[in-house]
Amino acid sequence: MKLASLKDGRDGQLVIVSRDLTRAADASDIAPTLQAALDEWDVVAPQLEARYELLNAGKISGDMAFEQSACESPLPRAYQWLDGSAYLNHVELVRKARGAVVPESFYEDPLMYHGGSDTFIGPRDAIVAADLAYGIDMEAEITVITDDVPMGVSTKDAEDHIKLIMLVNDVSLRGLIPGELAKGFGFVQSKASCAFSPVAVTPDELGDAWGESTIDLPLLVDYNDKPFGKANVKTDMTFNMSELVAHAAKTRHLCAGTIIGSGTVSNKFEGGEGKKIEHGGVGYSCIAEIRMIEKIQTGEFITPFMSYGDKVGIEMNDADGKSIFGRIENTVEKYEP
Repeated sequence: MKLASLKDGRDGQLVIVSRDLTRAADASDIAPTLQAALDEWDVVAPQLEARYELLNAGKISGDMAFEQSACESPLPRAYQWLDGSAYLNHVELVRKARGAVVPESFYEDPLMYHGGSDTFIGPRDAIVAADLAYGIDMEAEITVITDDVPMGVSTKDAEDHIKLIMLVNDVSLRGLIPGELAKGFGFVQSKASCAFSPVAVTPDELGDAWGESTIDLPLLVDYNDKPFGKANVKTDMTFNMSELVAHAAKTRHLCAGTIIGSGTVSNKFEGGEGKKIEHGGVGYSCIAEIRMIEKIQTGEFITPFMSYGDKVGIEMNDADGKSIFGRIENTVEKYEP
């Protein structure tokens, strides 16, 4: 099943989207918003699924063309957004670039932070920033949305609480991160509003590509209309999504609508640092990673962060080359108060 939220008020209008992303049907009579659906998922999901099957069969009168540009993020705002760091290759590169090592505990206990979730932007909305000195960067990731998760859930049982999957552009302001982390209290200013994929999908929509709580498909990133990254989500993933859900729920319950991210998808290349696509590698899911490799190899940062007018696209295709989640496409614009 595929669900989206059309721009309408603060929390959007819930619609069901056809498998091929061409048609949509109103679902507000079943649940007015995606959060409302998640709050009563066991009751609501079968009704949504039945209408989804009718939509795909062309048996719904009054359906509409699906316009990705008319979408909010599936959850325009959420009670909770927790972003992990499942790809230790990314962490290793960042630390290696500054001459530090990764503590052994990082390989056994996931990193995770609590991000701002009150002002997500739409998948085709602009990234607005007041100053290029902030160091504007994209981070392409996968995310899951849970129902109510009990405290202390096991990793095995955590997978049953994953109800929907999305992509995200976790916008980061790299120039502000060092100062915030130096305080020892985490991200606030250095994490701008995120943009999620136009549609959220149930795990079964991924078919054989979904297994072991991850996706065995490349996450496609282009930057200013040129291929930038195609790292495989499953490859080099230290912690799967069930492990991240269980980690988040260790000491407290998670409410329905909690979003948990994988962190920047990152692959090694032949056992070492990644390589650009044009050099035979799978590229990168963020600019920071290529900058870290440049620092390690040359002693200098070469690639600049994003500038006004720069555009990032994030998408994932199935084995037949068809888009699964729709496309995130964000352009950087100057914020004018």
